[in-house]
Amino acid sequence: MAETAKETSYSVTMSPAGEVTFEQPPESVFTVLPHHADMATAVGHGDAVTSMLYSPGYNDEIWNKFLERLDGVSVDWAGLPGSWNPSKELLYELDSDLHLADPAYMTTMQGWSTDDIEEITENVAPWFGNTLSSANKEPPAGWAEGYQYYTLWEIFEKVAQVFQAEARYEALADVHAQVLSTIEGNLPPEDQRPTAAMVIFAQSEDSMYVYALNGPGFLTAHTRPLGAADVFADVQTESSVDFEALIEADPDVILCLAGMSEYRHVTKVRDRLKSNPTTKSLSAVQNDRIYTQGGRNQGPLMNLFQLEMAAKQLYPDIFGEWPTYTEGPYPEIPADEQLFDRQRVADIIKGDF
Repeated sequence: MAETAKETSYSVTMSPAGEVTFEQPPESVFTVLPHHADMATAVGHGDAVTSMLYSPGYNDEIWNKFLERLDGVSVDWAGLPGSWNPSKELLYELDSDLHLADPAYMTTMQGWSTDDIEEITENVAPWFGNTLSSANKEPPAGWAEGYQYYTLWEIFEKVAQVFQAEARYEALADVHAQVLSTIEGNLPPEDQRPTAAMVIFAQSEDSMYVYALNGPGFLTAHTRPLGAADVFADVQTESSVDFEALIEADPDVILCLAGMSEYRHVTKVRDRLKSNPTTKSLSAVQNDRIYTQGGRNQGPLMNLFQLEMAAKQLYPDIFGEWPTYTEGPYPEIPADEQLFDRQRVADIIKGDF
């Protein structure tokens, strides 16, 4: 199904930027976090991404391990300009057609104010993005009034409109809806679901950062539909707990964010917990249920894979076993155990549908 560019200007509206008018789809976009870059990639405009402020090399490593399973789809982020708390001069130098980033979120960075946002809008290009919907976080001063939260796929729909790629969005949204239907139609009763913790382990001390499983926002768009019991539900997300708290909670499953990256590799976590005399008796250790997760700031492509992997990690008897991950790309899953058709998704991204 071919998509053709419109010959007249068009407008797309999303909080906090509001209504933005375009003459044509942007050919170069500035990004901060990978969820927006993932969205551009998903609608066939990955080559428009010319910057990523947050760890472009790290995100390139993670995303390509998943995209390996989509024929002909990859990202090339490793060499992109990346600088947290960037200067305005960088944005002038990049001269992007669009800043695919949340302007309110930008003002949480050192040296950035609403006046700076307006200056870049007037002299370079507009802003269009939403990041605080990650966990429905409180907006910074000056942005709270009227700030709207969206789901991951609602943000994606808006971004697809920016690129005039509505047909690709609709086709991928259908795939997503089918995955959710499969999951929701097969979940066991709540009292038969496992307990779980989603964490990042500290490197130099016996503690970990806790992340919500079922909280609001797109950071949990892959775990919230699975409805597992979060052993740290009463702990503020992104806060730290020690090993004693983990032992007391004793989750059936431990999900390790960023566990495919070298720095936080899941095999290091397994070895560490097995060799520690205070944690080796944990249920998740004894039953080999310490699993990797992928990208935290997920876009739609990462979300499809993470829904599948989390379903298998939490409910292997229902959705099939998740292979023990040690290295390399996202594991090969038998075709009859895949929750979505890889070739279908790859074809949609490339416009061959």
